[in-house]
Amino acid sequence: MIRIGIVGAGLIGKKRAEAIASLSGNLKVNLVSDIDGEKTAALGLSCGAAPCVDWRDLTRRDDIDGVIVAVPNKFILEIALSALEHGKHVLCEKPLGRNAGEAEAIWSKAKERGLILKTGFNHRFHPAVRAAKKIADDEGIGKIYLMRAVYGHGGRPGYEKEWRANRDISGGGELLDQGVHVIDLFRWFIGEFEEAYGRIATYYWPMEVEDNAFAMFRTGRGQVATMHTSSTQWKNKFLLEIIGEKGYLVVDGLGGSYGTERLVIGKRKVSGGAPDEEILEFPGPDISWREEMTEFASAITGNREPIGSGYDGLMANRLVGAIYESARRNVPIRLGPFERGK
Repeated sequence: MIRIGIVGAGLIGKKRAEAIASLSGNLKVNLVSDIDGEKTAALGLSCGAAPCVDWRDLTRRDDIDGVIVAVPNKFILEIALSALEHGKHVLCEKPLGRNAGEAEAIWSKAKERGLILKTGFNHRFHPAVRAAKKIADDEGIGKIYLMRAVYGHGGRPGYEKEWRANRDISGGGELLDQGVHVIDLFRWFIGEFEEAYGRIATYYWPMEVEDNAFAMFRTGRGQVATMHTSSTQWKNKFLLEIIGEKGYLVVDGLGGSYGTERLVIGKRKVSGGAPDEEILEFPGPDISWREEMTEFASAITGNREPIGSGYDGLMANRLVGAIYESARRNVPIRLGPFERGK
């Protein structure tokens, strides 16, 4: 049995606890901790875990094997490093810290200690995304030429007063919040990028971080990925397109308020004309959280790098940082190679 401690009893901490409770495998929540005592007690009661007043005590406990870090971005670094220093495997909600520097510190510590570090990239575990990835890996649409994505929501009353609007706490706005998921998917499908160009804007919400981000990435092979992520989308939207030599894949929706999750598989006709299309729908509850927890447990048991690893979190943060730099300087940013063995 892999004994889990959850730091952060907010929405995401609850989702993680619920996902673990839905499994019949080898994960169990033993401890929960949050600065809000009422939330700590409520989450502990709901999942049969003991409350822990101070997260520092949780990361030191001998009855914990892994820690889920589900806190605002500013506090990720200290908590993740403490958990790793005390020999705990870590699943850290995205982003992996506020910037690439924090992400590298966490990743380096996990590597030094020989522990599993997973970034919470649950979008990899949505069924339409996973089906698209399998088709792409099997060369079902041939060589991938380009990718496009739109990801957005409309905020909510008082959004500008939440911690996400505070640069010190969040590290960035919509690009770092939802955009990091898209960037991770771009990397998963077509690999590393060597150039990034982007613009950010704060159109509507009176806050010190961006509510819209526009980005373009290019690989060394010339593949291009473009993205718009927004908190002025008003109606929630997720759209991911993968275009290849033989056809295309389109993931539309994520379930819930984002609409029924669908995968469109388009096959180009050599003779021209409208492509043949197959549409797969994935109705029902969001299973990505459950599937990601299964992957975390499997990686620990098998002592292997998880899908959506700490390294993936670091690389995504590098690209986020490149877009912020590009927006400041209004020039494309070339990314040098990262020595993974350092």
